[in-house]
Amino acid sequence: MNNLGNCTKATILLVDDHALVRAGIRSLIDQLNDFVVIAEASDPVEALAWVAQRVPDIVVTDITMGSHSGLDLVRRLREQHPQMAIVILSMHASEELVTEALRLGASAYLLKEAAPAELEIALQAIRRNETYLSPAVSTKMIERFLRAPVVAVNPLDALTTRQLQVLTMIAGRKGTKEIAFELDLSEKTVAAHRAQIMERLGVRDIVGLVLLAVRHGLVSAGE
Repeated sequence: MNNLGNCTKATILLVDDHALVRAGIRSLIDQLNDFVVIAEASDPVEALAWVAQRVPDIVVTDITMGSHSGLDLVRRLREQHPQMAIVILSMHASEELVTEALRLGASAYLLKEAAPAELEIALQAIRRNETYLSPAVSTKMIERFLRAPVVAVNPLDALTTRQLQVLTMIAGRKGTKEIAFELDLSEKTVAAHRAQIMERLGVRDIVGLVLLAVRHGLVSAGE
């Protein structure tokens, strides 16, 4: 959509297996100044054949069309035309379908029960390179996010077992020679481990390593 100027109408391909539904959507779009329907298709096969001849700016498609899948159409269109905007217009509002549609690259997800004005809001959002979800859909997605368990990220997980040993000893105020002796390593190897630990943890000095080790429970503050 980045190639559209302010005065250029965005071209739209409608994909739905119900002619009356396509007619209703087309009628709504015909009333908009910035968009024009240039073709219709009754299923993904017909849609792909049409796109092979002329690439529209936006594809508005249902998610279920008989034995055909609108999600598969989204995937194939994204693979062939990454810049194309895709609007899902569906009666289904399940979290799984919405999540999969967005993962595959859909730019908007609208419910067929939405108010007519919502279609223009979604299309204008896409014209601004934004993503749009129907309020009912976005509410479900927010609730799903809030239900998801919060996973704390521990930076120490990026270290190997040996590096954790070295970090624990550094945080315990042990010097390079002592660490090398206790782990049966050369001082050069210990220094290399220390450098790698700093790089992986994004820490620049020994003090920072000690503070991080204490913060994440690797050693106690009194050690």
